[in-house]
Amino acid sequence: MKRSVYEAQVKKALEFYEKAGIVLSDAEKKNIEVVDFEIGIVEKVGLQLLTYINTERVCAKEMVLLPHQTCPEHKHVPTNGQAGKEETFRCRYGKVYLYVTGEGKREDVQARIPETDVSVFHEVILTPGEQYTIMPETWHWFQAGEDGAVISEFSTRSTDETDQFTDPRLVREPKIED
Repeated sequence: MKRSVYEAQVKKALEFYEKAGIVLSDAEKKNIEVVDFEIGIVEKVGLQLLTYINTERVCAKEMVLLPHQTCPEHKHVPTNGQAGKEETFRCRYGKVYLYVTGEGKREDVQARIPETDVSVFHEVILTPGEQYTIMPETWHWFQAGEDGAVISEFSTRSTDETDQFTDPRLVREPKIED
């Protein structure tokens, strides 16, 4: 991803954190990560996030999804002898369409089907103040509604670099070029 694209996405993310009433320090603002999954359509398939803490036991993040932006289908697998990540999403702003393993049909989803492979369609809709826990090794993907979304994540240790994606084109670790 070009540095100019990264900087534009960070600027947009900061606007959403402000809308959600989330106060960040200057240092935190400089540590916002933009993930484009290496397919070059970050406005549609991507994620902006800030990791507050990630220790051997716990992790806390703030994620921003722009309007209709999707975090693609993936699961958190066991890594270094530890179970995959268990995570709870709590919606802080906007609407989140979360899709997990379970009953549901592709034609019934309320979100836009992303430009990546997806296979799970059990729909959970989160609005501010609502939360949902995703257990380890559960396929899931999520998308913001028309107003975008801010999501707090509380989880066990994050090893997102080892996530498995349904779409083989996707790469979790972003590369920024000048």
